Amino acid sequence: MQSIGVPGLILILLVALILFGPKKLPELGRAFGRTLREFKEGTRELLKEEDDDDKPKPNASAAAPSAVVEAERVEPKKDDKRLPE
Repeated sequence: MQSIGVPGLILILLVALILFGPKKLPELGRAFGRTLREFKEGTRELLKEEDDDDKPKPNASAAAPSAVVEAERVEPKKDDKRLPE
């Protein structure tokens, strides 16, 4: 993907100047700047929330799954016909 470059940027600014006039351009620039700033802040908040969700939260129930696994382990019986003797 190619960038616009200096000549393309100048052309866009000239077209904007012709369409909106010299009095409206500063207002449009401020509005664009505010919009861009709000977008960046929203993106940062979303990334921060995503990072917070990815971090494991320490709690007492973290050891519970291993206790459940230990309780479910079944010792084979000697008279079980499925076991080879």
